Amino acid sequence: MDIIHLLPDSVANQIAAGEVIQRPASCLKELVENSLDAQATRVQVIVRDAGRTLLQVIDDGIGMSETDARLAFERHATSKIREAQDLFSLRTMGFRGEALASICAVAQVEMTTRRKEDETGTLIEIHGSDVVREEPCVCPVGTNIKVSNLFFNVPVRRKFLKTDQTELRNLLTEFYHIVLVYPKVSFTFVHNDEILLELPAGSEKQRIEAIFGNPKKNVFTSSFVEIKTDTEMVNIRGFVIKPESATKKAEQYFFVNGRYMRHPYFLKAVQTAYSAMLPSDYQPSFFIYFDIAPEAIDVNIHPTKTEIKFADEQTIFQILMASVREALGKFTLAPQIDFDTQGSIDIPVATGGAVSKPQVTVDPNYNPFHTRGTIYPDRAPKNWESLYEGVQGAEFRVQNSEVRSQSSEFRVQNSEFRSQNSEFRIQNSEFRLQDAENYPMWQYGGKYIFVQTESGLMMVNQHRAHIAVLFYQFLEQLGHAQGAMQQLLFPEVLNLQADEMILAGQLLPDLQAIGFDLEQLSPDSYSIQGVPAQLANQSPLPVLQHIIRQVHERGADTQAEWREQIALSLAENAAIPYGKSLNETEMRDLISRLTQLSSYGRTPDGKTIISLMSDEEMNRRFS
Repeated sequence: MDIIHLLPDSVANQIAAGEVIQRPASCLKELVENSLDAQATRVQVIVRDAGRTLLQVIDDGIGMSETDARLAFERHATSKIREAQDLFSLRTMGFRGEALASICAVAQVEMTTRRKEDETGTLIEIHGSDVVREEPCVCPVGTNIKVSNLFFNVPVRRKFLKTDQTELRNLLTEFYHIVLVYPKVSFTFVHNDEILLELPAGSEKQRIEAIFGNPKKNVFTSSFVEIKTDTEMVNIRGFVIKPESATKKAEQYFFVNGRYMRHPYFLKAVQTAYSAMLPSDYQPSFFIYFDIAPEAIDVNIHPTKTEIKFADEQTIFQILMASVREALGKFTLAPQIDFDTQGSIDIPVATGGAVSKPQVTVDPNYNPFHTRGTIYPDRAPKNWESLYEGVQGAEFRVQNSEVRSQSSEFRVQNSEFRSQNSEFRIQNSEFRLQDAENYPMWQYGGKYIFVQTESGLMMVNQHRAHIAVLFYQFLEQLGHAQGAMQQLLFPEVLNLQADEMILAGQLLPDLQAIGFDLEQLSPDSYSIQGVPAQLANQSPLPVLQHIIRQVHERGADTQAEWREQIALSLAENAAIPYGKSLNETEMRDLISRLTQLSSYGRTPDGKTIISLMSDEEMNRRFS
């Protein structure tokens, strides 16, 4: 009995859709890219319920004929290429001919389209690869596609979609990837009848400012410098941030031939150009555009087309690194002056001659401390040699070889200490400090608490210890909504970008549970009227900005994940600062609360809290 058979087209399309259409953001990408390939100058995106219920894209492109409209929904039907050789000269966003077929396989799609030369347009409605309706219609020039009930026939895929806030953030992220590289096209993004973004046509710099700038703050693009390099292999242009304006949250975008891409190797080139200019935990923001011959790249690696292969990556790496360094050196670094230049300096003048090095006459016998030709003879010490009688200089000399020997021995022992200390840190999750209140303890440098224990000298980082204590305290308050609030006498305003506002709305119930009193003022701002009691003496703005940034950067999608980020951010801001003096009662209370935790060797983000120096190690240092 034969067991191999052909799959129905509907099943094959659903399988293909699993690769191409992973979430509403994937659908948006494919539809908007089609609009751009159709030479649209205006594109409107309308979304409802983060794309679950509706995702609509309207453009004023060239439209399609009745035949083309019907054929566009077939698999591998495309107007972008005709033969395999065309893959090596791609200038369009799409070319596979899989997007519309994949979308129709997992959604209910309605499309109206009309060309300029046609009197009537075409309406096609498809549900799960089945054509429900096809008829002439009256519609404007261009194409209007409505994708309703995404994954209605694939409940497993629909079940694994994230919350509406998370999916909306993904939609905006994908939208940014497109609009940043097409500044000459005007875009509008509407969610649940609210306009989130309205981007008029303009320059690349204006588009960047429209997305990431905030009119109530400094101009975002004022902190960037322009890069521009043209070579036979590649043309590179764009903007990189000045080192002094870099932050921990970086906006990093690469584009090649009008297409967004991810490229870790080129990211390393930019980071190398910034070497020694940024703190270790800071990242440079940049918007860099590559223009290269299509045959020198391969975009046909993955259906998402964000992974691109270059024929000569190493050369482009060097060109990119040099371009960024040149921009930084030209605009943000002080010029270096060589003071060691020898010889005369010829400076052109109006007469065409040169100015020689000026000659300065110096009297070597002049001394400003001389008075009437003497050096204060009445003040010169007398019989100074007697101060050193009986003192043998040899007794104070130390042989250099002996010093080097002892120094070498110390380095070896110090290395052994670090090794053993490292072993302790690895194992200290099992270490338990008993009866801390009975041990002598003292503070050192406003940063560490030293505790004398039976095992040796324990060193505790007081700031990190308090972070661990507060983290679990805040986490418990979040779970029970028991955060204490302190009302602010003068409310402050928190201004956010569109994607940050979406994230803030997602976090709002937990922020209120922990003690924040927030009220939305406008589509891009909140009024802060109250803060957790632990933050009563601090400005809430940097705390909330840090929370939102951490949740966004670390990709916290579930409530448990973002609650941990909220608790950690609050703990880091409310913990005892470095340099604060503690009395003995405060030190013992902190150590006692720390040792009551189930795990107190490290902070929740993995930083060491406790380090132990045993008696044996201490004695070895003095042997």
